[in-house]
Amino acid sequence: MALRTDLAIEKKEINENFEEEKITRENMVITRHKREKERYVTIEFSSLFHITDYDELQEEIINALEFVFAKRHESFLISGLGNTDITADAIGPLTANRILATRHIMGQFAKENGLESLKSVSVISPGVLGKTGIETAEILKGIKEKTNPEAMLVIDALASGSISRLYNCIQISNNGISPGSGVKNSRKEISEKVFGVPVIAVGVPTVVDAKTITNKNYDMVLTPKDADILTEKMSEILSRAINIFLQKETDREIVLALV
Repeated sequence: MALRTDLAIEKKEINENFEEEKITRENMVITRHKREKERYVTIEFSSLFHITDYDELQEEIINALEFVFAKRHESFLISGLGNTDITADAIGPLTANRILATRHIMGQFAKENGLESLKSVSVISPGVLGKTGIETAEILKGIKEKTNPEAMLVIDALASGSISRLYNCIQISNNGISPGSGVKNSRKEISEKVFGVPVIAVGVPTVVDAKTITNKNYDMVLTPKDADILTEKMSEILSRAINIFLQKETDREIVLALV
């Protein structure tokens, strides 16, 4: 039975064909996969319930974003993919809700308030096809054409082949994403090939296919019983790290105070 997973570290072809670097911290293992322009970073850590200080994890997320982005950009479109009505699929929208949108803070207003160093950031949670009747990729294409960002960043839920990685792992890559893949509803691809600008995907495994752990043909996905708490906490950690990364030229305390 084929393993159903969105994680690079669980995919045989990536582990066999990509250059790998593994970094071990006290409470984390960071795995970097690289082949030509393709890059993946996987951060594995102990349960969020057992971590009392999230600063170290936050810094590793920032480091991973710096690794997968080939260069610095001046403007970004951030998209939180998923469905807030499904807890295991809500990480994208909940994270996006905490991202500092700055595209409107420009010109004289920025100068008068000491915010000239802010990068231009637009944020959108496009919803899901079942609610909007519009493909996520179609919505983002229209927004991208109007806002003209130099780069895009999308956040979504993923599927893992291992129960132990649910909510204990973050994957960051520059290889795009297919919205809904984590909940068995994969849609049109969102990638640099399609959009013409770098597309960084930040994903958290929140579900595992029942077939993977039972060896039976059950058509369902499983998620932890504490998924609501874990989703909220993970979105908070991700948003802090992303905000700091996007606005590296601005003091962290100012950035976080503006959110």
